[in-house]
Amino acid sequence: MTAEEMWLRSGLSGTYEAWAFGEAPDKLAALVLRGIKTATCSAYDLYEIEQEPLPRAGEYSVILDSNDEAVCVIRTKKVYVERFDRVSADHAFKEGEGDRSLAYWREVHRDFLVRELGSAGIPFDESARVVCEEFEVVYSTEIRGDRK
Repeated sequence: MTAEEMWLRSGLSGTYEAWAFGEAPDKLAALVLRGIKTATCSAYDLYEIEQEPLPRAGEYSVILDSNDEAVCVIRTKKVYVERFDRVSADHAFKEGEGDRSLAYWREVHRDFLVRELGSAGIPFDESARVVCEEFEVVYSTEIRGDRK
């Protein structure tokens, strides 16, 4: 199903963005559907370079898989900018990846941000700013199953 088809089926109104999660879109979308992943982050500097506005609470997104098929619709609940080295264990847990620890989060996101920022010619350091988002699933055609 396309993003537009899912948006129409959801019955929601207004605007939305359609996008896939970084380097493992299928795995991360599955975590969202299971209610495990309720947060994400991105490199602040890339918003500045691309002159894109930061996400805002209340915005909708259609999450896509690796085949650009729509998986679900999320609504952003909270957005804040934090230094990489100050991201909380609570945020890391909400991202839902690996063992959900801050140490795991820092390891995989350091690697991700090195590549993302490096592609724009920006060196990564521990004080790099990240845009942290928290969200909720508001529509899905999938059965979410057990939320353990």
